[in-house]
Amino acid sequence: MKVLFLVIGKTDESYLETGLKKYFDRLKHYVGFEMKVIPDLKNRKALTEEAQKEAEGNLILSALQAGDTLILLDENGKQFSSRAFAAFLEKRMVQSAKRLVFVVGGPFGFSANVYRRADKQISLSPMTFSHQLIRLLFAEQLYRAFTIIRGEAYHHD
Repeated sequence: MKVLFLVIGKTDESYLETGLKKYFDRLKHYVGFEMKVIPDLKNRKALTEEAQKEAEGNLILSALQAGDTLILLDENGKQFSSRAFAAFLEKRMVQSAKRLVFVVGGPFGFSANVYRRADKQISLSPMTFSHQLIRLLFAEQLYRAFTIIRGEAYHHD
């Protein structure tokens, strides 16, 4: 199984980049992992929120391959404990999911087409975080999940 982490726009803050690199380097010991950045739309300030979601949605959908499992990181998604998220990942691994694609959308969320294509929506918290900070939170939780699956000492109940 491979994991693609798809995000809209680059990470601007160096402290976030440092944290992401730390967890991405660790993740490579557990799973084929890649983060792909879809560049911010050039004319986004001239677009309505809906038009921006549509344009970003088209870019998200074009990054998918046949057989991908699309999981949106969305405030309205299902919340998991760390152990339950690890069980969710392990189940996908056993089911031989070809590639899990986790997506952080832009500031206005996802288009209707992306929601229709999605296999699952996950919420990391009922709180709202910037789309850049959520990257780091998700990277840490993904790493934590793999250590739980392997029975390593990183996670403590």
